Amino acid sequence: MSAVSSANSASVSTHILDTSIGRPAGGVVISLAARSGRDAGWVALGGSATDADGRCKDLPALPEGTTHVRLDFEVGQYFDKDDKKQAEAQQDAPRVRDSGAFFPEVAITFAVVPGEHFHVPLLLNPFGYSVYRGS
Repeated sequence: MSAVSSANSASVSTHILDTSIGRPAGGVVISLAARSGRDAGWVALGGSATDADGRCKDLPALPEGTTHVRLDFEVGQYFDKDDKKQAEAQQDAPRVRDSGAFFPEVAITFAVVPGEHFHVPLLLNPFGYSVYRGS
């Protein structure tokens, strides 16, 4: 999706960095939903997956009047890959999980205003995550 937004809608982009290995997280499925007010219901807009550079460049456009956005990152499958288990094994964390990641899903909800672009990076490792409003 283009970083350009109209005066009546906002735009959103994201990328993921796997901080446990210091590399982009490719192949993570991301879903996008929006609503037009705190009491409005969520409308699923579709989604995409991160590329080899950890970027998701083709998220659906936000409808006019969107006030809140939710990005759902399906990170469990990413950490289930064999090449990610080595990074997890280097951590001094308990091995009492039944999946490859402590957080199999990450849902980020944030407010938007018309005419602005919102870049929301996800910094990820098998036992935690952090997000921020990027540029």
